[in-house]
Amino acid sequence: MRGLRRPIVAMVAASLLVVLQAVADPTGLLALVGWPGGGLQAALVWPLAPYAVFVPVLLAVVWWSAVRAGERFWTMFAGVVLAVLLAQAAAAFVMVWDAATAAWAAGYVTAKALPAAAIVAAATRWLGGGSTRPVFDRGAVWPAAIAFGALAPIAAGSWWTGAGYAPLVPVPRPERGFVSVAVAVALMIGAAALCLRFMRRRVPGLLGVWLGVLAGGAMFGIVQALVAFVVDDGLAGDMWPLMVAYVHVADGLSFAACLGWIPALLAVVLDRVRRARPQAEGTMDAAPARRRRVGAIAVAAVAVAALVFVPVAVTGGGVAEGRAAAEAEASTPEGFLRADGDRITDGEGHDVLLRGVNVNQLVDFYQPRADVPATRPLTEDDFAGMAAYGFDVVRLGISWSTLEPTRGELDAGYLEQIDQAVEWAKDHGIRTVIDLHQDGWSNASTAEGTVCRPGTDPMWGYDGAPEWATITDGAPRCAFTGRDISPAGDRAFQHFWFDTDGIQTALVRTWGELAGRYADEPAVAGFDLMNEPGFGETAPVTTSLLLGRYYDRAIQAIRAAGAPQIVFIEPSILWSGLGFDSGPALAFTDDANIVFSPHLYAESITMDHSLGLPTIVGIARQLDLADRVADAYGVPLWSGEYGYWGDEESIADRIGRYADAEDAHLLGSAYWVWKQSCGDPQNGIGEVGLGLVPEDCATGEDGPRNVPLLDTLSRAYPQASPGRLTGLEADGATIAMTGTVDGETCGLDVWVPGDAEPDPVTDGLTRIEIDEVDGGWRVTACAEGDYSLTNG
Repeated sequence: MRGLRRPIVAMVAASLLVVLQAVADPTGLLALVGWPGGGLQAALVWPLAPYAVFVPVLLAVVWWSAVRAGERFWTMFAGVVLAVLLAQAAAAFVMVWDAATAAWAAGYVTAKALPAAAIVAAATRWLGGGSTRPVFDRGAVWPAAIAFGALAPIAAGSWWTGAGYAPLVPVPRPERGFVSVAVAVALMIGAAALCLRFMRRRVPGLLGVWLGVLAGGAMFGIVQALVAFVVDDGLAGDMWPLMVAYVHVADGLSFAACLGWIPALLAVVLDRVRRARPQAEGTMDAAPARRRRVGAIAVAAVAVAALVFVPVAVTGGGVAEGRAAAEAEASTPEGFLRADGDRITDGEGHDVLLRGVNVNQLVDFYQPRADVPATRPLTEDDFAGMAAYGFDVVRLGISWSTLEPTRGELDAGYLEQIDQAVEWAKDHGIRTVIDLHQDGWSNASTAEGTVCRPGTDPMWGYDGAPEWATITDGAPRCAFTGRDISPAGDRAFQHFWFDTDGIQTALVRTWGELAGRYADEPAVAGFDLMNEPGFGETAPVTTSLLLGRYYDRAIQAIRAAGAPQIVFIEPSILWSGLGFDSGPALAFTDDANIVFSPHLYAESITMDHSLGLPTIVGIARQLDLADRVADAYGVPLWSGEYGYWGDEESIADRIGRYADAEDAHLLGSAYWVWKQSCGDPQNGIGEVGLGLVPEDCATGEDGPRNVPLLDTLSRAYPQASPGRLTGLEADGATIAMTGTVDGETCGLDVWVPGDAEPDPVTDGLTRIEIDEVDGGWRVTACAEGDYSLTNG
């Protein structure tokens, strides 16, 4: 019974922790195993996986760790971390049957695993009985360490990707080049060897090796983070270096947790071979020893095969090969915008900068007050006003709830409203990005009589899905830190990602029908498939694998309908809330005509500023991170939303820094928002309806505009640049731009605001024409070779 005390204490501690966290966490997102409320659909696998898979795996590995590693706090700590990561990987695997995603997803629970490990390890060590602190033979160290490092480039999968990995940080991904891989593998081998020397003396057998490489993975992540601090502008005034450290350590831990059994098995086999050799040499009959040796070699062969073939089976493909084939076949008709490498072009040899504004006046918002409309009317004057500020694109928000109020039937009247908006925009020289908008999943509010759990509050509805596509299983519609996290909204998104009752399939079909309607309309720049997708209950399975699957399905439906336009793909709401996210897996589609479109709300409505925390990601850095991810996809970057910086003093500072970074990155984007009604739930209840064109809530008329903000947004910029735009700085009517083009090409089109006629100084430009338009001037010219234009 004495030998069972320690594992029993560990099991009880882990079980109590699971139960207490589930009771205390009102959303089910912060606990190891959440219970957000509502029921479970027993016919589905994913709702049961946290209880039927995660918990048993967790407790089984905790028991094993307590038996083999429970003599010391730190070894037990590592064992519990391993237990949590393996439990997460197992639960994710049975949800989606994708081993690569499930293994990588384990890293996302690192923030839960570490405190849980400290609690369970402390209980095990100090309540589990006395300790003899035994010391064991170290056994094979270098073979296991080398196997650990050799695994990495073979089994890279989704590890070591995303915004957290600056170009000079060593990562073991083949596409990063030989030097990066060689340095990363060497670091992994060294870290693993160092940790194995410690762990194998304290934990015997296979678990000792596994925990050794687990610690080695964490150490590798720390080294990467230190390198990143040096090469990724670590002293830029935000908390990004800490987030980078977390991401790197989480990747190292999850890689080691899910694949560490391979070097562990290899080390155990080598240990047995080593022990068998002197035994065989000391006996007259060496046949049994030979048989053991043959058996050991056979096991080693199996281990080596696993080393080579298992990781290959679970490794995700690269993005370049599939997209290269798609680019070869891509055929976008004349007059339509297209993605061309890292640029948006018009197909006639011109870079195009899409700079404009969001329009929410067709969105089906929840109406908090019956006497105050949730939106303001959309008229042609709105588009004339946008053009007078030099905007050349509008991101037009539409609602699934109004588009398809009855399943399978698109509302004819609403389609006519969208048609009219596209036509008005076109008449004023503005292209349209049609955005399927949602916030918090739907416009449903907290039902009367709902009792919200402590930590959550009753909430207004917002906008998004129709009622027939909203499956919540009775989870409460109660907000946690804002509109985007609620048990009901999270559960509705979860059902969407897993296509319960075919609701995702229905939206894919709807996208095909809607896109087909505009297949011959070049004024439609593209389609944004979902605004700020929610993470459901199982990020990053939802926000990477399943989000990518939805995007791919929708893109295929759009192309099948004959629509050649750009498809704008967003990362999840986590990017808007944190300033970075993983995004869909790199190889989620073979379609070449896509644009990466995160919302750049750094220092605005991100969670750090909402909660009064230090800035996680600053404005300039967020553009760097977005560019980094777009480059990984091999596509252009365009920000579908930014802004919302609070009072006028904050706006003046932050819009200036954003504008400088936007110009430096040669980026287009759409400001949020043109008009916002006093009855919009996002506006709250105040004296003014926020927007570039404010509403006076007392009169319902337009209020005074923020002139400095509009002056910055309407600053000079080239709407089209022959060849390639290579440099841009602008402030008001002052502009300095450079470009380069092969041969002679006309089509330079520069917007310059204000009353004063531009007097540009140019080089490499001919046939310059200056025409006055509403709100400013258009400077057009032909270019040859390297060219430049300055004004002011």
